[in-house]
Amino acid sequence: MVKVEIVEDKEGHGSPYASPSSSRTSSTGLSADETFYDRLSALVDIIPPTTRHNIASKVSKTASVVKKTGKVIGNVVWIVTTSALLVGLPLALSLEDEAKIVAQEKELMAQQQGAQHMMAGSSYPPGPNQQPAQKAVVPPGF
Repeated sequence: MVKVEIVEDKEGHGSPYASPSSSRTSSTGLSADETFYDRLSALVDIIPPTTRHNIASKVSKTASVVKKTGKVIGNVVWIVTTSALLVGLPLALSLEDEAKIVAQEKELMAQQQGAQHMMAGSSYPPGPNQQPAQKAVVPPGF
């Protein structure tokens, strides 16, 4: 079985990567006068200028395409919405009015048929004790 031991170098000069200050002293890794923005802006030097320029141009082109596409989509939505309001709404209202008129006509026809049925009397033949139903009075000339 293998036994692992941690050996600490007390002098600090045994390793070429050792530093005189301990890395455990600061929890955030930022010095008192250095901000996060300062560290981020220092990272710019890592990326070559041509690559930075290419990235910036691609980002700006993408942003302009997204902006133009959003504007076109907004215009299309505006056209469709206003067309629906100007054409569709009056059409829907006229169809609703037409449906109301048709319903009133059907109701009137049903009332007329009911009145004719009442005036015609019963369709059953008169019984022995019943007299035949009188006919409606018809004015002369009809």
